[in-house]
Amino acid sequence: MKIYTSVLFAATFAIVACQSQSDTMPVSNDNPLLAEWDTPFGVPPFDLVGDEDYLPAFRMAIATHKSEIADITSDTSSPTFANTIEALERSGKDLSRVSRVFFAINSAHSNDSTREIATTMAPELSAHRDDISLNKDLFIRIKTVYDRRDVLNLTDEQLRLLEETHKGFVRSGVNLDEDSQKLLREINSRLAELAQQFNQNLLAETNDFKLVVTNPDDLGNLPGSLVAAAAKAAEKEGNAGSWLFTLSRPSINPFLQYSPNRDFRKQLFMGYALRGDNNNKYDNKDILSEMAGLRVERAQLKGYESHAHYILSDNMAENPDRVYALLDKIWTPALRVSKSERDALKQMMNEEGVEGDLMGWDWRYYVEKVRKARFDLDEEALRPYFEFSAVRDGAFMLAGNLFGLTFTELTDMPVWHPDQQVFEVKEADGSHLGVIYMDFFARESKRGGAWMNSLRSQSKLDGEITPIITTNFNFPPPTDNTPSLLSFTEAQTLFHEFGHALHGLLSDVIYESLSGTSVPRDFVEFPSQVMENWMSEPEVLYLYAKHYKTGEVIPKEMISKLNAAGTFNQGFETVEYMAASYLDLAWHTRTDTTPQDATAFENEEMERIGLISEIIPRYRSSYFNHIFGGDPSYSAGYYSYMWSEVLDADAFQAFKETSLFDQETARKYRHLLSQGGSKPGMELYVEFRGREPVIEPLLERRGLLNVH
Repeated sequence: MKIYTSVLFAATFAIVACQSQSDTMPVSNDNPLLAEWDTPFGVPPFDLVGDEDYLPAFRMAIATHKSEIADITSDTSSPTFANTIEALERSGKDLSRVSRVFFAINSAHSNDSTREIATTMAPELSAHRDDISLNKDLFIRIKTVYDRRDVLNLTDEQLRLLEETHKGFVRSGVNLDEDSQKLLREINSRLAELAQQFNQNLLAETNDFKLVVTNPDDLGNLPGSLVAAAAKAAEKEGNAGSWLFTLSRPSINPFLQYSPNRDFRKQLFMGYALRGDNNNKYDNKDILSEMAGLRVERAQLKGYESHAHYILSDNMAENPDRVYALLDKIWTPALRVSKSERDALKQMMNEEGVEGDLMGWDWRYYVEKVRKARFDLDEEALRPYFEFSAVRDGAFMLAGNLFGLTFTELTDMPVWHPDQQVFEVKEADGSHLGVIYMDFFARESKRGGAWMNSLRSQSKLDGEITPIITTNFNFPPPTDNTPSLLSFTEAQTLFHEFGHALHGLLSDVIYESLSGTSVPRDFVEFPSQVMENWMSEPEVLYLYAKHYKTGEVIPKEMISKLNAAGTFNQGFETVEYMAASYLDLAWHTRTDTTPQDATAFENEEMERIGLISEIIPRYRSSYFNHIFGGDPSYSAGYYSYMWSEVLDADAFQAFKETSLFDQETARKYRHLLSQGGSKPGMELYVEFRGREPVIEPLLERRGLLNVH
């Protein structure tokens, strides 16, 4: 589940920047992106912003940022923390506002115009970032302050900001000579262009695939709500009386689970698996190969062995060896379990009279059959108890029980799509904490996956600035007769993204750069994954899992079956995810820049780790948007979900050892969340838990603890 969990400005600014002042376009004073936002709680005026506003707003904001940087470097007084570090922290506010709004909308509700703007701005924003991060005059001032840090009597947070600022400039290449900096700029610009192209190709390829079903027998036991949604989608496409299935998760996964038509399952599975790999105008193989080579060149230009060494040196893992050590420890038992699962599925398939080997498009179909046979659990029977607004309210109740928070819907707020819901978040004493936008349903204008953005991050440098958070999902939309009913996995996703949201909402720091989710990539998933632990606990399920028609609380026997099946298919899920993690590392531990045949490279790595043919990586290279098309901090960082899962499994034990809503444990956990990136991740964890994490709770949860 892909997410934008770092502060959006930091995430986008890593691939953005601006052009020279001479190219700046004029902007009218009434551009809604740059005018004062006279809205409740200062939320963006989405209802006033048009596509034509973005380019001039970007370019004026870039020009303003350049001027602010020039003011810092031209200051004739001696560099101090206030006139250099805090001045840099205050700079770029207009660009941050424009970037946050634009990139949030372009991810969740794009159109041809916004996608063209993203392509146009990628190299301009990359150039602007380089203009700042490679500015030697600016760095001289930063280094002057940094070299005197021991005598400046700084607070812990100020020292952290100074150290992170200095490190960021060094890692950006500010100490390189002029020729090397020129090459670095060219590489950064090209990578920004390629990432946009990769992302847009993937969206186009995903939207282009459509499977039309005309025979109701091919729907099998597909839930009525999803059948109705497929019929509505077909009618919209001019195929009334049929059912339309796409490559979006709410469409493809249930079809693969329930359709008895093996050929249709294959078509849908292969349509998904070959995105960006069809040798057409949307093909991504050459793009990603070029990106991987450029990343090697850039890392070595900066003095690192590989891109992975560069990225991981700033993460909790520190180096590729430590990541491989974690993955290898889990891979062997997970692969062994997946082979046992495969054998059981193949046996059932053959018993039904289907000859030959189990294939990738068969796995989910027979998983449902085996699950029902072994545990008497029909996953679709759970959906009526997970109506999307009830699951949302369950997450709200959890935050209330842990932290005393309340959520009040705001029905007259500017939104970027009518599907959005907006809530004011308040403390237990009624004081305002922040605002959260929630955008639930899949549509063609939205990229795949689920993620969180910060439209405004918490800070206190210039008064109390409260956060504005968005969470974004791709749930099945409601039909005329049925609300959106979630699978158990989709319900987990809601709690996951809500965990990211709480990380942003509960932030309590001075500096925006250290706020909320501005933490290392392999720590950022920890707060989100912790939330998933609560959602399946009986005590929590009874709060929100109620039948959408009758109001009946989910039966105890259904919860018992759910928990009994908790480790079922974990071999598949673990192997599928870890194969993608290994693939990410394979691309980014390379030390040569030679162009690669992406398919051959991927196949070689999957053969090396022994991946069985019935499972493909969760993300194949050609649609691995996390590492080639989205937030660049995910590159060489997809392992972070597993790294964070070690933390979250161990952390949840602290509540299990007391009680699910133990107030003292919750207080300590909130304190961890409130500090954002103001301390190293492991230091924050040890403050909360009293020790470093252990791996056994993770292995036990996945059913891998005693696998030999």
